[in-house]
Amino acid sequence: MPLAIQRIDEAVLLWIQEAVRQAWLDPVVKAFTTLGNAGILWIVLSVAMLFWRPTRKAGLLAGCALIFSLLFTNLGLKLIFTRPRPYTVMEGLIPLLTSGDPNSFPSGHTCAAFSAGLVWARTLPKPWMRRTAVIQAVLMGLSRLYVGVHYPSDVLGGALVGTVCAMLALYIGRLWQRRQEHNLQ
Repeated sequence: MPLAIQRIDEAVLLWIQEAVRQAWLDPVVKAFTTLGNAGILWIVLSVAMLFWRPTRKAGLLAGCALIFSLLFTNLGLKLIFTRPRPYTVMEGLIPLLTSGDPNSFPSGHTCAAFSAGLVWARTLPKPWMRRTAVIQAVLMGLSRLYVGVHYPSDVLGGALVGTVCAMLALYIGRLWQRRQEHNLQ
């Protein structure tokens, strides 16, 4: 990572630790961010959506986006960049959690949250559901900073890759729908 970005990343994380963290909020954020481990939150929600006809498409496409997310992030970019976690190299940073994955860039939690969340924002039937999908994605990214396991640039990278995964899944969904419509004619 370029030195200027590294310095900004470190300054932001230390500011969050000193100015934002609150004892009463720590367990809430830790619990929320842990829901993202291995994509569990989004996998469970996507599977649940398959059982209700109005959300079936959202669940299926989010599942597709999550597969892309896994492939691009955990099995691709993290192995290419091998950026160490901030708590392993930053003096003064006290993480609230640690990770078994030593690689930090891009954030897999954020990527998964944005890949599923942005698919849901385009496909869920109710406006409040679509807004909630985007809010959970943003909150997941922020939670990774709060607990000290990612740099801000990791989270931004995860959001960008997740957005691409969502767009790819939505594109595939449109192609499939066109094919279905063509087969009916």
